[in-house]
Amino acid sequence: MEQKLKAIFKFLKENRQYNKDFQKKYYSSLIKPFKTKEEKLISILYNIASTQSRPKIDELSDFFKSIHSHSNILASFNNFTEKINPNSPKNYKSLFDGMKKQKGWGDKTAALFTKVIFHLHNKEYANKFSIWDDTPSFLDDDKFFLPVDFVIISIFNKIQEGKWNFKSINTLLEKHYTGKQIEVWDDLWFWGFITQHGSGINREFGWNENKYWMMKESNKSENIITEIKSKAKIFLELI
Repeated sequence: MEQKLKAIFKFLKENRQYNKDFQKKYYSSLIKPFKTKEEKLISILYNIASTQSRPKIDELSDFFKSIHSHSNILASFNNFTEKINPNSPKNYKSLFDGMKKQKGWGDKTAALFTKVIFHLHNKEYANKFSIWDDTPSFLDDDKFFLPVDFVIISIFNKIQEGKWNFKSINTLLEKHYTGKQIEVWDDLWFWGFITQHGSGINREFGWNENKYWMMKESNKSENIITEIKSKAKIFLELI
């Protein structure tokens, strides 16, 4: 298991540009239409909440009512973290813990929101993506959680069958990787999504060009698709 993880991590690290290009377009679609930081944050929150397969509408509506009635909490990273996780350190671990406590939010969506905020402020994307001035741009000793969904669970189940879930996968990664390295593991979703067929945990693995074309932000250049298809073949051999 550990050797496979090392090989996959090496692949992810060497091929970051493909998912980064995808993420840049995704982030741009989330925030470009809006001018104020409040509008941008609300756009991100609604978009991530909508990724849930079975959203708890009543609970989420309470959360968004609170956000809209206290928009000052969206003014800064510190304000927002203090609101959702009072008297906590102002870091990404606190942001994750606070989001997980909110009505209608769970482990995956809390981790996904935390990841988006980190990406927008980690200085590896254009300055135009930055929203808050006081957001940490690094992880160092901070904790970072992989947003685990069925795509990622299916990959781990293929590597080694087991009762994989958000907690078990993140616990395993934390034994071998730092927060900054776990952020690299976030690219696993990109490669997993375009190489899976079917639903549930036990999926068939193989290049899925239809899924690639259905991602609005994927690069539709014929040359890039050929490159990604070739890389996907290598990825499949590793898992």
